[in-house]
Amino acid sequence: MKIMELYVKNLREFKKGERGYSTIGIIIQSCLGSIAAMYILIQGAGILQMVQLFLVTMCCMGFNASVLSQRPAKVTFNLFIISIVVSTIVLILNLM
Repeated sequence: MKIMELYVKNLREFKKGERGYSTIGIIIQSCLGSIAAMYILIQGAGILQMVQLFLVTMCCMGFNASVLSQRPAKVTFNLFIISIVVSTIVLILNLM
C-alpha cells in the first residue's frame, strides 16, 4: 500500500507543477534512454538488441509525445514512470 500512497503523492505534486516537471522529465528520461540505448548497441546489433532498442525508444517517444500534445497530467506521469522503468530494466540487463 505504501507504493500507491507514494504514487498518489507524486502525481499530485506533478499536477501542481506540470510544465516544469515535464521539462525535467524529458531531460531525465532522454538521458537514461540514451544510456540504455548505448549499452544495448554495445552488445551488438542482433534481433534481441533491436527489440530492446525499439522498446526503449518507443517508451521515451511516448512520454515526449504526451508532453508535446499536452495529454492529461496522469497520462503523462504514467508514461514517465513506464519510460524510466523500461530504460532502467534494459540498462541493468545489458550491464550484466
